[in-house]
Amino acid sequence: MALLGADYLQRNAEHVNALNVFPVPDGDTGTNMNLTMSSGVRELRSKPSNSIGKATEALSKGLLMGARGNSGVILSQLFRGFSRSLSGLEEAGTVQLAAALQYGVDLAYKAVVKPVEGTILTVAKEAARHAVQYARRTNDVVELMHEVHQKAYDALQRTPDLLPVLKQVGVVDSGGQGLVFIYEGFLRSLLEVDGQLDTYDIGSEAAPPEQVAVPTSPPSVRKPEQLSAQSRLSTEEIEFLYDMEFFINRKLKGQAGAFFDESAYKRALSKDGDSILVIAEDDIIKVHVHSRKPGDVLNLSLPYGELTDIHILNMREQHRDLLEHEQAGSGTADYSAAELLAGEGVQGVPPGQVFETAPFGIIAVALGEGIADIFLENEVDTVLSGGQTMNPSTEDFVKAIEALSAEHIYILPNNGNIILAAEQAAELSERSVTIIPTRTIPQGLAAVLAFKEEETAERNSVWMKNAAEQVVSGQVTKAVRDTTIEGVDIREGDYIGIKEKTIVVSKAALQEACQGLVASMLDAGGDLLTILSGEEADAAETASLCEWIGEQYPELELEVHKGGQPLYPYVFALE
Repeated sequence: MALLGADYLQRNAEHVNALNVFPVPDGDTGTNMNLTMSSGVRELRSKPSNSIGKATEALSKGLLMGARGNSGVILSQLFRGFSRSLSGLEEAGTVQLAAALQYGVDLAYKAVVKPVEGTILTVAKEAARHAVQYARRTNDVVELMHEVHQKAYDALQRTPDLLPVLKQVGVVDSGGQGLVFIYEGFLRSLLEVDGQLDTYDIGSEAAPPEQVAVPTSPPSVRKPEQLSAQSRLSTEEIEFLYDMEFFINRKLKGQAGAFFDESAYKRALSKDGDSILVIAEDDIIKVHVHSRKPGDVLNLSLPYGELTDIHILNMREQHRDLLEHEQAGSGTADYSAAELLAGEGVQGVPPGQVFETAPFGIIAVALGEGIADIFLENEVDTVLSGGQTMNPSTEDFVKAIEALSAEHIYILPNNGNIILAAEQAAELSERSVTIIPTRTIPQGLAAVLAFKEEETAERNSVWMKNAAEQVVSGQVTKAVRDTTIEGVDIREGDYIGIKEKTIVVSKAALQEACQGLVASMLDAGGDLLTILSGEEADAAETASLCEWIGEQYPELELEVHKGGQPLYPYVFALE
């Protein structure tokens, strides 16, 4: 079921992307859901089982760590509840499956601070509620799944009645459509097994079965190039020299079958180690620690279960390699987020940052080399590559948090579609993490500039959030389809100006769109306008725009930086 559900979603990912309300070229709900579901399927394939409890547990774990964007996080929570409800079962009937769907909905609603009806949540809720009622009338799982799919489909068609912007644009909810495709894959799988594929009429909006190519490479991470700091730390100063990572499988307990006290276990690890991360999820415990005595760590862990996927690296050896690279004049400032964990060494990072604990650390999400550089120059320690397209996953955030040696960590998502994944990572990390819910790059930059290292974590949180709320954000991009939103007629290929969440102008010429957007942003006044030019921005176009702004608003202070962001020629921040 899960394999065909994931396959059906993958085939139709671009169809789901096309349903995003804003006609921007980086609508990504289908991509995020596909990457999330693909992560779950990889975990499921690595742990095949005929037990529905074990199979859904593996699927849930993969979904949880691979969740991307709001749609991906919600999807992971739906199946997390589904898995928990079926835990311990070898097989399930209609009543158990219906209850599992309902429990998934309950968890998903809890994961969202302000649930919005007319979204994937509504589609899942209506389908689950109907399943619970219908399960009392049938013992046929195929019949129940048909009802679930049909109810989800019907609920999807009603989403425009619950969310006015969907009706205005003339589309159904994209996340809800993705879930319907998954349910359709489930149903088709059951029908094929029973030889009933021609028995039911499956009303589908699905695209043809050609597979959609979706990028799967993880986001990259950028760090400041401070290679000279390598020489300020001698190799012998690395006290906890063994970088260890492994899993404890609680299902395969030792003879003692020891009760796992997470707090006591962490205290024991801290006696001869640091950089400790312990994530306990059901019967699997993930452990990461830098230790002086790797044998003691393994012996400490053995009573709790069988140890798997053990990685041990000598960080002194890594440091010697880094020094050799520096002396040879080579170094790197870009590396994959995957290299931050899974036994890989972090290269190009000043040792003082890796092995000493700072009071604060900041992680930001940005797309564009120039924007990343601006963040790095202003107190940010780690920049995860991402934005509206290719959202960092929960696991990417967990890895970045673990790699950052700081007592308290702030995360700036800089995109509304990334906040949930960041929050989920903070819950999993067991570190002191605060999410500053920045929804745009300008908000993130304002929050960073408000940070004061000498202040407390609580005061910094307040100031950073307040600063983010004060800035007015704007961006210009190309429309990918004809539509009308809030009275603005949009034609495919036009440049649209977006002020916060609202499209305020659509013009055939980029210069006219920028002028209309800036004028709208300055309706209530402002003192400083910052322009971030993107990959497609032309120097002459930028100069012409600055000249116009100077003539129209002579009292306005103007700053221009090369952001390098794709798809958006210009991003504006007004303070």
